[in-house]
Amino acid sequence: MSDVRPGRLKVYLGAAPGVGKTYRMLDEGRRRAARGADVVVGFAECHGRPRTEAMLDGLETVPRLACTYRGGGFEEMDLAAVLARRPQVAIVDEFAHSNVPGDGRNAKRWQDIEALLDAGIDVISALNVQHLESLNDVVEKITGVPQHETVPDEVVRRAGQIELVDMPPEGLRRRMAHGNIYTPEKIDAALANYFRPGNLTALRQLALLWTADRVDEALQEYRSQHGIGRVWETRERVVVALTGGPEGDTLVRRAARIADRSAGGDLLAVHVARSDGLADGVSHASLARQRRLVEDLGGSYHSVVGDDVATALVEFARAENATQLVLGTSRRGRLARFLTGPGTGETVTELSGDIDVHRVTHERAGRGTLLPSRRRTLSTARLIAGPVAGLVLPVLLTAVLAQLRGTLNLTSEALLFLLAVVGVACIGGVASAVIASVTASLLLNYWFIPPIGAFTLDDPNALLALAVFAVVAATVAAVVDRSLRLSRRSARATAEAETMSSLAGSIVRGEATIPALLERTRETFGMESADLVDEPPDAAAGVTAVPAGPGAFLVLRGRTPSSSERRVLAAFAAHVGSAVERARLAEAAAEVEPVRAADRLRTALLRAVGHDLRTPLAAGWAAVTSLRSRDVAFCEEDRDELLATADESMAKLNRLVENLLDLSRLEAGALTLNLRATSLEEVLPMALADVPAVEVADVEDIPAVLADPPLLERVIANLVGNAARHTPPGKRVLVTASALAGRVELRVVDRGPGLPADGRERLFEPFQRLGDTDNTTGLGLGLALARGLTEAMNGTLGPEDTPGGGLTMVVSLPFAAHPAGAEPTEQNVGGA
Repeated sequence: MSDVRPGRLKVYLGAAPGVGKTYRMLDEGRRRAARGADVVVGFAECHGRPRTEAMLDGLETVPRLACTYRGGGFEEMDLAAVLARRPQVAIVDEFAHSNVPGDGRNAKRWQDIEALLDAGIDVISALNVQHLESLNDVVEKITGVPQHETVPDEVVRRAGQIELVDMPPEGLRRRMAHGNIYTPEKIDAALANYFRPGNLTALRQLALLWTADRVDEALQEYRSQHGIGRVWETRERVVVALTGGPEGDTLVRRAARIADRSAGGDLLAVHVARSDGLADGVSHASLARQRRLVEDLGGSYHSVVGDDVATALVEFARAENATQLVLGTSRRGRLARFLTGPGTGETVTELSGDIDVHRVTHERAGRGTLLPSRRRTLSTARLIAGPVAGLVLPVLLTAVLAQLRGTLNLTSEALLFLLAVVGVACIGGVASAVIASVTASLLLNYWFIPPIGAFTLDDPNALLALAVFAVVAATVAAVVDRSLRLSRRSARATAEAETMSSLAGSIVRGEATIPALLERTRETFGMESADLVDEPPDAAAGVTAVPAGPGAFLVLRGRTPSSSERRVLAAFAAHVGSAVERARLAEAAAEVEPVRAADRLRTALLRAVGHDLRTPLAAGWAAVTSLRSRDVAFCEEDRDELLATADESMAKLNRLVENLLDLSRLEAGALTLNLRATSLEEVLPMALADVPAVEVADVEDIPAVLADPPLLERVIANLVGNAARHTPPGKRVLVTASALAGRVELRVVDRGPGLPADGRERLFEPFQRLGDTDNTTGLGLGLALARGLTEAMNGTLGPEDTPGGGLTMVVSLPFAAHPAGAEPTEQNVGGA
């Protein structure tokens, strides 16, 4: 199958249920079929909507696969049949659907879709925004409804096309009110809950922003593939340059205000760490504070390495398709700017092209040092200017002193020449200093040492003057060179430490996944791409490979890094290698964890069984042994009491064993379910028979639920029994119910001490006894079994605080589609 072209995926993303994504998906299939494409429907869920069902006319539909799970009958997409049919296009609805387990089926439908794509079949699918993994918790906070079916964002992002299906909240609510989405009995509850205008507006915004990000990624990829460097102002992106100086906070806030003026604007902060490390006024504490400020304002922080700060800023802005660049005005004073020429701000403005540049004033403007650090290295210009100054400066000084002849004595003139030589040594180093010393000595000898106008090189004094000039010049130049070398070495170490500090900060903040580290490496070194491969690539121009651990290499494509950058790059590669190793260890730990969990469960079971099963067994055994004894003559009353004790002990033992067996069946997925329409009046009498102190309220007009009656009875009995153990004497357990948004919520309320928040999850673990009861009340299986049985019936079980003190257990089950007593209903227990 390696020579098969992978299929293309198109996804219709719905902002909310009922916006018409399935209709649009089927309409797309009909249009493709009309153009001659071979289109089949692998799976389509029309939810009983006539107009949507009409779109299936004329489209070939692959029969669904009938399967059973826990005694119930269900229908799934027949993946094998679709693969055998091999159409050009397959329509597969419910992207986020969970398949019924068994017979080797994939766990998720998106995995079925990937199998179709791998076979070269184009797929059209649909899902709602609440099923995206990254937005799942956000949607639950907005709507209050948990979504158990999710799809990894990366799976959806790989789609060739993503089309947003959206409509205004008012229009969607009208569609709901007209009965085009839900059946009439569900409309009022839906409009009052999930389909509130505020909820729909928030869902719409989430869908629009997520889709905009996906479109932006596609645009960036297109620009990169076609080498487009010009800025396309499709979205406001504001880049603010941070130097680590005290003005950074002002710049960040100003840039954030600029980005906020445009809906969906992005804020990016960037700090350029020069590869030589000679950055003036950098405070790493200030950078860390400014980074936190950027992230608090919803922006992102970036660090890049560059020899030329202005060029690095502009290149970063172009790579990010930035529309605006924000910089602070220079901290240098007027004299410094006059002596050293244009600074970073002026250079960025010249290089920016179609990127708008904002120069923001601040309180530190014009208060910097006289000589900026960028003039402290022996650049090419200084290497050229040094020898020229060594020749020209003594000549100019000679011309000036010749005009002042008679005003200064020979000593003063010699000191001025010596000062000129020292100045040239500071500019150009040793070679320039030697040239200046020779030139100055000859000019001083010819023009200022008698006899004037003639060389007196045979005079010992003249030779001594020449030697002194040469020694002073060489000494000063050597000191300057050593200082520069030490400064560069220290500066490189500072730059490397700064870059590694940025990487460490990313790891601490949880960005240490392998893709995040690769992106950080690419961005930091200004490369076109950064990848992790098993074998080093062949040597080629613009390709740099660095070992990243056993059998792993970090490969960068772009410019060739300098030797100092390679040291930092090796550290980055080591971090990437560590991330790979951690990922491998995490996979190994994930494989071991189920075994450890099973072992803990067996250990807890053995400890619990050792006491809790033995107690009723011992009591019953003692009662039966006493009855069989011939040494004691029991009266009728004593015999009845012993028989009652034996009966109660055996009943308790039977309940414990049944709980253990049911929990085992749940764990093994072998519990048989018989789901049908069940009313609460049908199961409550038997469930409450053993607990007299119970008050039942508000259950008469509650709709029937889809459940297995005996199992629902077991759930309620366990919850009520647990509540009774925690309810103080003289108070009753309250059982009440309500109907909302297509579900029935049954509440079992106790007035006990309640439960702290950190004990909520452990509450449902097997063999746990939490609260104010002693450790002789049972195995601790009641709540674990109740949750397992509830979830097996497509319901949920969770705790709430009881107003005034206590704990309330809430059982939520879906409405039944048919009246109580009807035939068992087919339902997908893992449905989307």
